Amino acid sequence: MKLMIASDIHGSAYYCQKMLEAYEKEQADRMLLLGDLLYHGPRNDLPKGYAPKQVIEMLNSQKENLLCVRGNCDTEVDQMVLQFPILAEYCFLELDGQKIFASHGHIHNPAKPPMLKQGDILLNGHTHIPAWEEKEHYIYINPGSVSIPKENSEHSYMIYEKGCFYWKNLEGEVYKTWMRNMHY
Repeated sequence: MKLMIASDIHGSAYYCQKMLEAYEKEQADRMLLLGDLLYHGPRNDLPKGYAPKQVIEMLNSQKENLLCVRGNCDTEVDQMVLQFPILAEYCFLELDGQKIFASHGHIHNPAKPPMLKQGDILLNGHTHIPAWEEKEHYIYINPGSVSIPKENSEHSYMIYEKGCFYWKNLEGEVYKTWMRNMHY
């Protein structure tokens, strides 16, 4: 399975469109959204092209392709207009034998990790900063943000395919690769 992973759209129709174009170009089987879909939150400036109603239409048109976990800016009101589930606090995936605990990151994160076994992956959004860190007994991975990247990172997403994670900018250029026991 080829999985595209993205986070923190924050209501930007401009960057949501770029993300969906990347999804089409990648020809991924599914897209996992790590929350914060419609609202920009009180700590963030309005992203370019802030138009939550357009984001609703764009995401609803892809509803059969989307998996999603709840971000700290996502609410029951958002669920009323989105036609796919967004309120799960986390999901647990097993891809190619790799166990992945995916959540937004405001509850389960490296400072407060869930119960993970040796070699499991904690996959978060929330910080808007791409990350790939080997912790004591798990691996922490973050795709960064589609619309409001922080710490001079790129507008980005990740691809998971055949046991490998690829961090890409919205033009589809790989800027980091992670595979167990190999980093470049």
